[in-house]
Amino acid sequence: MALWPYLKGAFHEFAYPVSFPASVLFFSLLSWYCGLLHLPLFIALVPFAVLFIRAAWKGEYSRKAFVGQGVWVFLFLLFFFAMVSVRFVNPSISYAEKFMDHAFLASIMRVPVVPPLDPWFLGGYLNVYYYFGYWMIGALGTVSGVPSYITFNLALPTVLGLSAMMMYALGRLLTRRFAYLTLATFIVANPSFFWQVIQGKSLGSVFWDSTRTIPDTINEYPLFSFLWGDVHPHVIGIFNQVLYLFILVYAWTRWRSLRARERLSVILIAALSLGAMPLINTWDVIVYAPVTVLVGLMIWYQGGTPSPPPGAGNLEIIRSAIKRATAGVSGLLGRRVGERGKEDADALQKVSGHPCAFILMVPGISVLLYLPFYFQMNTRGIQGVGIVHTPTGPVDFLLVHGLFLVLMVLYLYKDIWKRPLLLLIPLVAWLSGHGAAALAAIPLVYLLCRRTRSPAEVLAIIGLSIVIMCEAFFLVDNMGETYYRMNTIFKFYISAWLLMGASSFAMLSEMLDRRFDAIRSPAWLKRAALIAVAILMLVTPLVLPLDSPYRGATLDGLDYVNSAYPGDAEAVAFIRELPGVQGIVEAIGGDYTYYSRVSSFTGVPAVLGWSFHEFMWRDDTDGWYGRRIEDVRTMYEQPDRTAALMRVYNATHIYVGDLEREQYAVRVDEAGLLPVYDRAGVRIYALPG
Repeated sequence: MALWPYLKGAFHEFAYPVSFPASVLFFSLLSWYCGLLHLPLFIALVPFAVLFIRAAWKGEYSRKAFVGQGVWVFLFLLFFFAMVSVRFVNPSISYAEKFMDHAFLASIMRVPVVPPLDPWFLGGYLNVYYYFGYWMIGALGTVSGVPSYITFNLALPTVLGLSAMMMYALGRLLTRRFAYLTLATFIVANPSFFWQVIQGKSLGSVFWDSTRTIPDTINEYPLFSFLWGDVHPHVIGIFNQVLYLFILVYAWTRWRSLRARERLSVILIAALSLGAMPLINTWDVIVYAPVTVLVGLMIWYQGGTPSPPPGAGNLEIIRSAIKRATAGVSGLLGRRVGERGKEDADALQKVSGHPCAFILMVPGISVLLYLPFYFQMNTRGIQGVGIVHTPTGPVDFLLVHGLFLVLMVLYLYKDIWKRPLLLLIPLVAWLSGHGAAALAAIPLVYLLCRRTRSPAEVLAIIGLSIVIMCEAFFLVDNMGETYYRMNTIFKFYISAWLLMGASSFAMLSEMLDRRFDAIRSPAWLKRAALIAVAILMLVTPLVLPLDSPYRGATLDGLDYVNSAYPGDAEAVAFIRELPGVQGIVEAIGGDYTYYSRVSSFTGVPAVLGWSFHEFMWRDDTDGWYGRRIEDVRTMYEQPDRTAALMRVYNATHIYVGDLEREQYAVRVDEAGLLPVYDRAGVRIYALPG
């Protein structure tokens, strides 16, 4: 609300929806700098208060200003509460990546400093992982006064609400009617889901198996990701991806009509979004950095130049764009930006008005905004680029992307009918053993051969290019030979789904518009349909069998612990109340199990949590893996060494519950530690002094 009046000049009718995700990103960045300086996160609210008061003083929040904004509020609340219904039914922090997600969130909310403490590696920090999404959610929870185990279940509703608003805004740019169809990107399942339903498989099995269609990979789609409920980077980043897609299309289609000051506002919001991508989900920036260059070139080409002559081919257009780029760089670098005072601001506005401003200023400002974060990052995992040696089967590929491909082919059927020889290009790929790439190449070839392309067609080209690239290359990580391209498919397919979903449903909108151009539905029918869809979205989660493995009816993600593990529930509540920076010793077991429950539920760092996760993030260059596992065993089984080893790791407490007794021959009571808790089968000892 505070940013909205200041975005009206640049984003016009879209200022209101853009202000929502932009405010979240801006607040997250400000709060991160507060954490860096060890200041209270509430200070990050001060700029918003100042902006709000100034806008209110100028009368920006009049009743007239809110006319037409109701649709955005409705969309946000509809998708927000639909997702709240899902989390209400199945709130438990109990399976998949939820232990990790809540551990990060709880650690940040408990001690909101930068870099945040790693809850699974006592003495380490979260800069080994792209944690900005967790910081974003945690900072919002902190200033709202909501505990981490409830904030966890409000995270995905917030992400989905923001994503839906921006997807509808994007749809309004892509098509003149039926823009709401682009929202189906978040609602539809992949064809594999429906194929397995037809085969008679159970809903629970179908839901999971539809995301494992391509062997040895993960093929998640937004509907699954949101219903599955992991507050993981690839899901958190969806709202920022859709925001950035909107900004790219908006800049491309509206650049000529914007004044210099308005262009600067667009550039700043774009930089705020692009700069956050490597920090929320690094894989996203690998897609959108090149796309930024592409859109920048298109803006460059159209800035101040006449349209290409009739019959101009793609090569001629590209040559012209490159010539303009060369001249544009010279012109931009030749401008004087070093004046003082008002002249600096005027110069910056003039620079932002230059056709090459977008392509140069967005990446540059995005890096500057988050520069300290980049310097602190110490992530590992990607070791290069490899060549795919097991291409995806065409049937599996269609079971993942078939819906989008069918819509695109229907949209292009006249082109295919008129120029059938172009099918020889994908035929070559098919005959070479790359059937999946050949299928994606069919619409791609025809889209590329069009003389002019709409924004929806450009998005389709980008999405198709991503899935084809995944058939040729993969990013080398430490997942082993069997799952060598699991992460490549997993992470890039999310971006491809958003791009192909938005574009193909926009194409469907255009086809419906052409077919029913003269038909106008009565207003009451539209309202009735809207109400029906809203009721369906809100009620469906309450009747579907989503309450496994524990029953819900709450937003408290740890409520199930009270009945399933009552001893741990009371002990965890005790540890959560311990003041200051603490460190815990607890049993080490397998990943994706109940082990590491204390650090995961409280955010208090353990000597070692889920060990394979930490191995993926840190490697084992100094031999910490075996050493920490053995030292934890020693602390439980050799009381004469317990206190000394606790001091080595700066651990303040050692936890003895059922898992510890199962895993070790516990003799902690002989170590001379101070008993501080003894209830319901759980004992907690503190290091004296």
